[in-house]
Amino acid sequence: MKQFTELLDTILKNGRYKENRTGTDTFGIHGYQMRFNLDDGFPIITTKKIHMKSVIHELLWMLSGDTNIKYLKENNVTIWNEWADADGELGPVYGYQWRNWETFSLKQDQNNEKMQLYEKKHFDQISNVVNTLKTNPGNRRIIVSAWNIADIDKMNLPPCHLLFQFLTFKATTLERQKFWAKKHGKSFSYVQDMDDENLDKQGAPKYILDCILYQRSCDTFLGVPFNISFYSLLTMMMAQVCNMIPHEFIWTGGDVHIYQNHIDQVKLQRSRKPFPLPMMKINPEIKDIFSFKFKDFELVGYQSHPAIKGEVAV
Repeated sequence: MKQFTELLDTILKNGRYKENRTGTDTFGIHGYQMRFNLDDGFPIITTKKIHMKSVIHELLWMLSGDTNIKYLKENNVTIWNEWADADGELGPVYGYQWRNWETFSLKQDQNNEKMQLYEKKHFDQISNVVNTLKTNPGNRRIIVSAWNIADIDKMNLPPCHLLFQFLTFKATTLERQKFWAKKHGKSFSYVQDMDDENLDKQGAPKYILDCILYQRSCDTFLGVPFNISFYSLLTMMMAQVCNMIPHEFIWTGGDVHIYQNHIDQVKLQRSRKPFPLPMMKINPEIKDIFSFKFKDFELVGYQSHPAIKGEVAV
């Protein structure tokens, strides 16, 4: 994970102190981008142990549209505990906006032509992404936003990773050959003579899929490692259900910082040598983005240094 190491180095070299709402000052920079080629291995930090179980359960929880931490607690995931109320509710946070963005449409009153009524509806952004990728993959408007300005004050924590976009390119013949061979456990020599027509007959994907995330507030020590693995996995899942080749996850940060009480931990982490990236295996039978279960994922070959604890700034 050279990209993440370079980010830590950039902050430590160029960062500036800044006050914030939590009362714990940060040391950081404004604006940064990292790119992760998903063919190089699964992007997960190896210089400290990442609890991938929490990443997967949080992603499935958000995709379900749930805003109560009951499911997370049942699966021993504690990352949202500090922000939940006594009933486990968080307000209309990520999952609600992804699956139930509120909209109002004008409805004419049949009994009084002068009166206008507004009917509340809900828009499922995730379903819209899947449908658009399948029917119009070249579309440049395949975007999911969690930043619903009308709901910000109702959220116990406004979204940090607030907007992501899916983009596609037509896959080259070589990209299609390599992906098909890898997926079916074949050597490249087996497929190198297959042209696009033959690849079409085999159902090989015609497009590569990229995901770009914008994160407004970036806790580089605790949060960003989770976000990298979270959206890399989401990109792979989306590619599978839309029959595409997962290509790049591109992370873009706004206020990119290290909390003052994490600087020693970051220096320790920075002193460690990264291990090779593992591979993520996903159950190939799942073709519906909402049908994935925890058992459908297997992180293979993950080797890491020990975990490094840090206090969450609430």
